[in-house]
Amino acid sequence: MMNRICLRISLVALWTIIFREVRRFLRIWPQTLLPPAITMLLYFVIFGRLMGRRIGDMEGFSYIEYIVPGLIMMSVITNAYNNVASSFFSTKFHRSVEELLVAPVSAHVILCGFVTGGVLRGLAVGLIVSLLSRLFVQLPLSHPGITLLVILLTAVIFSLGGFINAVFARNFDDISIVPTFILTPLTYLGGVFYSISLLPAFWQAISLGNPVLHMVNAFRYGLLGISDIQIGVAVSFMLLACLLLYGWSIYLLNTGKGLRQ
Repeated sequence: MMNRICLRISLVALWTIIFREVRRFLRIWPQTLLPPAITMLLYFVIFGRLMGRRIGDMEGFSYIEYIVPGLIMMSVITNAYNNVASSFFSTKFHRSVEELLVAPVSAHVILCGFVTGGVLRGLAVGLIVSLLSRLFVQLPLSHPGITLLVILLTAVIFSLGGFINAVFARNFDDISIVPTFILTPLTYLGGVFYSISLLPAFWQAISLGNPVLHMVNAFRYGLLGISDIQIGVAVSFMLLACLLLYGWSIYLLNTGKGLRQ
């Protein structure tokens, strides 16, 4: 009986956090959903239509077909990360995180609630960008299972990353440091706009250390059926990253590091 009550409390708490997170980014959709859609639309026009005609084919596909999977992943990465980072830091900044920590729910419930909100925002923007891409190109779906798995794992990884950033951030400026100086370079150098086969051998080896490269190529494989890396390695890496980041996040919640001032 007690276990059923605890389970019901946990489910109510989880649903409440998820509902709040979704309502939050839907309420301010001109700030959360519209800007990334406009940005990606500009990428499609400039890089796909205008520059793509001069670049020509890439790995047997037109240039715009080649970059669309990377642009979709870019939007998912950025929005999943930003949603959790800004939301959880706001919760910490307003001291309402203390209410969560003393509530009769586990750290797993709290973390899953915030991460699910980030995943849903990332997927929502990814879907919008995918629909916009159909105005320019009709992409195949070579491996639906791989496509869904990769985009979900990517959204979870960067939602967890946003959570960890929010825990250690001391002010709102700290939230923008990681996206500006880490995520953006990794994304632009992660094979979104080019194949690493174009690089010299030395830089190809260096590029393999970029985690975003594995995610973008795995997603491109799901859609187009081509990749610069082994899909098994990419998926294994993403699963391991999820486990490590999740474990670290739970540790931070349980110990209160960066949360209890």
